[in-house]
Amino acid sequence: MYALLLSTAVIFVAELGDKSQLMAMTFAARYRVRDVLIGITAATALVHLASVGIGYFIGDAFAGYQDWIGIVAGLAFLAFAAWTLRGDELTEDEASKARSATGTAILAVGVAFFLAELGDKTMLATITLATQEGWFGTWVGSTLGMVVADALAIVVGAVLGKKLPEKVIKYGAAALFAIFGVLLIIDGVLA
Repeated sequence: MYALLLSTAVIFVAELGDKSQLMAMTFAARYRVRDVLIGITAATALVHLASVGIGYFIGDAFAGYQDWIGIVAGLAFLAFAAWTLRGDELTEDEASKARSATGTAILAVGVAFFLAELGDKTMLATITLATQEGWFGTWVGSTLGMVVADALAIVVGAVLGKKLPEKVIKYGAAALFAIFGVLLIIDGVLA
């Protein structure tokens, strides 16, 4: 249960201000919200299943070095904080592809999200979490965190249009990543 709650919170924070949220809003303007959410959920579940598999095997291979894994994970989270501050924007080309996607909505959204999430900070954060936490709870929690964050973006986008408090979201998410990173480093050093 701890892995589920932790990964839900961490991935929700990681997704705030991410280009995936902008993609979700763009797709929701074209397709039914239900179809967009199903596509996002399917793609996220697949990417994060692979992520927890990678993280689980890394954690298992270095089982005797959990303190070092904690320190490296903490450093990774500090890097995620910097990545969040750098920003992640949806290019006009990506927005155009989302607007002009053909085929069934669920398939179009699913493929776009699957490809967009490969190597993204949410994938890397999921791998990092899975090195220390249970794979199943991390998988379900990371998938849930991302879907909830993207659903929130769709709702907020529909209500507020383009007047999102981007700086507040960016700085808040970066601060939370930094806090998680520092806590992981402290835990690794004290272990």
